[in-house]
Amino acid sequence: MKLLEFFKSELKNFGKIERIVFPILIIFVIITSLITNDNKIALISAICGISYTILAGKGKISCYFIGIIGTVCYSYLAFKNGFYGNLALYSLYYLPMEIIGIFKWKKHLNKNTHEVIKTQLSNKERTIYLIITLIIFVLGSFILYKSGDKAPLLDSSACVLSLLGQLLTVKRCIEQWYVWFIVNILSSIMWIIAYINGSNCFATILMWLVYVVLSVYFLIKWKKEFKT
Repeated sequence: MKLLEFFKSELKNFGKIERIVFPILIIFVIITSLITNDNKIALISAICGISYTILAGKGKISCYFIGIIGTVCYSYLAFKNGFYGNLALYSLYYLPMEIIGIFKWKKHLNKNTHEVIKTQLSNKERTIYLIITLIIFVLGSFILYKSGDKAPLLDSSACVLSLLGQLLTVKRCIEQWYVWFIVNILSSIMWIIAYINGSNCFATILMWLVYVVLSVYFLIKWKKEFKT
């Protein structure tokens, strides 16, 4: 497929809300970031992050290409602000998982819509994932506390749930949106605290708040798809 045809297929099946509201959200983040003289890396990270979430919600494989750029930028921000759990999460887990996601989603694309085919977990799988997540959270909180992390409980819970969320994203599961909703709220709180303490990262706060809205929106959209 030629590059131009690929871009056209990735923009296919976007509704009125998605064509109007989503660009407005991104423009709002850009303008606000410029007004507050925000960190430019934070701005790039926010734009890529919001675009990634929108494209992932639409089931478009191009989300991973944009996600890789956003991951590199966010890793830098996490390092500068002392969120070592987030740094490890993005650089050591998200980055390779996004590369894996490209190949995984490529095998499960709807030929007509060019969107990934959605799935959902069984009750048994949900129970197993929940138990494993709780165990990793306890261990992660202890390790981050000992390493001098500035917000070990918030950082650990956001990181552990993000591990689960990214795995469910690659597996194309609707349950990812429940997980991302919690992650986005926790991460918003974490970066608000960092901003209050002097970090120049207002665009990052906006990014996470937009994520909260998007996680609810795409949960509703994916539920409708399963019903139909």
